[in-house]
Amino acid sequence: MKNNDLPLLLLDNSSMSTVINEGEFKSEMMTFDETKAIIEMYENDDIIRCFTGDMLEEIVFRYLDIQGQHFEYKKITNMRPGQHAIAFKVYITPSETQPVIKTKYDTEAKKIQNVYVYCQHIVKMA
Repeated sequence: MKNNDLPLLLLDNSSMSTVINEGEFKSEMMTFDETKAIIEMYENDDIIRCFTGDMLEEIVFRYLDIQGQHFEYKKITNMRPGQHAIAFKVYITPSETQPVIKTKYDTEAKKIQNVYVYCQHIVKMA
C-alpha cells in the first residue's frame, strides 16, 4: 500500500498516549497474525516507528517474522483523520516462580518477570 501521506504508525505504551491526544478513534484488539498482515500491506517507507526501545523490535518483530525491516523513527504527536496505527501493548508481571537456568556462557540467569504483549489496531476517525 503506497500512502506516504498517511503512514502506518507503530506505537508502544508510551508513544500511544502521545499520539492519541485529541479526536475520535476506533480501536480493536488484534491477533499477531492480523497484526503481521496489516504491516505487510504497507511498504517499509510507509511505516513509522514511534518508539525508541529495542525490546519490541527484538522480541515482537522477531515473533511476527518481520525482523530485518528497519522502520524509520519519528516522534509523532497527533494522528491525522483516516490514519492507522498498531499499538504493541506491553504488560509485565512479576514471576511467581524464579527458575535458574545455565546460559551458553556457563553462567546462571534467573527469571524475574513475565513479559506479555498484545496488539491493538487504532484508526483516527475525526
